[in-house]
Amino acid sequence: MGSIKQDIKETYLGVYETAQEKWSDFTQFLVEAWPILAILLLGLIGVWWYADPPPPRHVVMATGQPGGSYHALGEKYAAFFEKKGITLELLPTKGAEENVAHLVDRKDPVQAAFVQAGAFKPHDIVGVQSLGTISYDPIWLFYRGTEVNTNDYQEIKARSRYFLNSKISVGIKGSGTHAQAMKILKENGFEEGPNFLYLSGAKATEALQKGEIDAAFIVDAYEAPNVQALLADPNLHLSAFPRAEAYSRLLPYMQILKVPAGGFSLIRNFPSRDIQLMASTTNLLIDDRMHPALQFLFLEAAREINGKATFFSERGEFPAFKNTGLPQSPVALHYEKNGSPLLMTYLPFWLAELVNRLIFVFLPFCALAYPILLTLPGYRNKRMRRKINQLYGVLKSYEQELTNNYQPETRDEYLKKLDLLEYQALQLKVSKNMAGDYYALRTSIDYVRNCLNRGEHPYQFEDENGGV
Repeated sequence: MGSIKQDIKETYLGVYETAQEKWSDFTQFLVEAWPILAILLLGLIGVWWYADPPPPRHVVMATGQPGGSYHALGEKYAAFFEKKGITLELLPTKGAEENVAHLVDRKDPVQAAFVQAGAFKPHDIVGVQSLGTISYDPIWLFYRGTEVNTNDYQEIKARSRYFLNSKISVGIKGSGTHAQAMKILKENGFEEGPNFLYLSGAKATEALQKGEIDAAFIVDAYEAPNVQALLADPNLHLSAFPRAEAYSRLLPYMQILKVPAGGFSLIRNFPSRDIQLMASTTNLLIDDRMHPALQFLFLEAAREINGKATFFSERGEFPAFKNTGLPQSPVALHYEKNGSPLLMTYLPFWLAELVNRLIFVFLPFCALAYPILLTLPGYRNKRMRRKINQLYGVLKSYEQELTNNYQPETRDEYLKKLDLLEYQALQLKVSKNMAGDYYALRTSIDYVRNCLNRGEHPYQFEDENGGV
């Protein structure tokens, strides 16, 4: 039992002495190498802040008309960002044209926006990228009067001409609704009519229900209040798109949506037969200078908010990365293939971003600093050996003076010089692997001192003939 306790005690003492020795070496290393370490640390901080700055805590996003579905969607995004510690400021606008103008202006604080596909000219836009599409925007054409037989092309054409000469709302100029309505009319050979009205979705809905206008284009989500109000009105009709396939070929960004009979209302059996609708998609556009971490956060918001199953989309269908109309962000390409970074899945956003930045900076820093750090022990040993060699040089000069020109009256003076030299040697802080050189110097100093103490002529001798 005693033997075991003794072994444990000796092991403990050995570990303690080793740790103490290592700590002593480390502190001495810091004392000698702190300038180099300080430079490396400042380099790391500089790279961290300038090469990979932290994401801003405030982001401005252009949405759409106040009270519209884009603004409501923006409020959901703002709530998601708030949970992550980021303030998402929503900027109401008149529509797609204004949203794109904000993003194109490099001095504008807006960094993100909802924009309908087809509502902008991609070739005229610079400095803007897409994070993908996040929802369908069906094109609704509601009208009053006799219901049109969608299988009779001549009747459709005659009715279209009637609408052109009637009061029809085609959306506010600059909005996605106006852009889609004009493209559809243009593809059918119609120009802008004299009685066109440029009403917002809410005003067009109110006017159509009151009978103040005859028809209205509305491009909005199925769940939007305006769309739901018009679908529920039995006095109104919805125009289908029997030639949807042709539209999708002529306008490649267009998507075909199918609605089964009774899909909108089983009680009214509305629609009375299977129909096809056309739809644009909502693009999530960003300033191409947006911080990558914020881009991942927008994509996560899109997955959580827009990835749910809706009337027209399946669960997980959005965000989608086809037919975006603009170059995709590299972050979006990464997200499409690999999803969000692993750290964002398990850590809070701020902590995941901090760790990610540290890794991003630390790895290349180590690649640069590691060879430098490897040379530090050798550098330290060289410095210490240089100091020891300097003391050896002084000792050698003393010994040379004593050999060539020894005077007994100078003995005490040289002893004082040797004492001072030994004191200088005692001030050296050497590592364990330099201990041999250190004590060899001390021994050499003692040797010269002993030679001085041997007698009257310590550095002289007589040969066999009595000469000196």
